[in-house]
Amino acid sequence: MSGLFKMDYESPIGVIEISSTSEAICSILFVERNKAVNSKQDQTPKVLVDCFNQLDQYFKGERSEFTFPYVVEGTLFQKQVWNALTGIEYAKTGSYKEIAVSIGNEKAIRAVGSANGRNQLSIVIPCHRIIGSNGKLTGYAGGLWRKEWLLSHERKFN
Repeated sequence: MSGLFKMDYESPIGVIEISSTSEAICSILFVERNKAVNSKQDQTPKVLVDCFNQLDQYFKGERSEFTFPYVVEGTLFQKQVWNALTGIEYAKTGSYKEIAVSIGNEKAIRAVGSANGRNQLSIVIPCHRIIGSNGKLTGYAGGLWRKEWLLSHERKFN
């Protein structure tokens, strides 16, 4: 994709690669690198700098909501799931079943799980807040240890 800008954020739980257009954030994903490889440039869009700064505030326990613009690409169903995820409050958790019910499709539990796994905006669309109906941690694209850390981090600052 041309016209994309990238910046790495070194979080306490690994490098996060942020991608954006000049207008909106496109992805926020954990990457398996030990060090950030790209940093702010003169042409870095404001939205990318804002995202970087807001993630930094989140990890310092100073922010629980994000205000920069972002775009999601996916099916209508995936967008419904991702929108429902944003309704799970900071330091709270939900289940795949609760999300399925909230979007009016209570039998779509597995499909909700699949959509959750395709989320490209880690932390901002808080898929880490989804746990199993039994209260146990379920899969997380960034790794269960990161999910556990994020949930613990949010509870600490709530």
